[in-house]
Amino acid sequence: MSEQTYDRKMLEALVCPQTQAPLHYDADRQELVSKAAHLAYPIRGGIPIMLIDEARKIDD
Repeated sequence: MSEQTYDRKMLEALVCPQTQAPLHYDADRQELVSKAAHLAYPIRGGIPIMLIDEARKIDD
């Protein structure tokens, strides 16, 4: 699997759809993490899936 890099400005423009809080990029898991909502949004095929129903619940 090849490692993808993302445009920092693009990632900074994305916010959590539930809380509008900033997201943090987890390169190892290929997820955008919302600490405020305790959710991790997957990145599939280089595309962030910003749907609450698709997010993984995380413990902080």
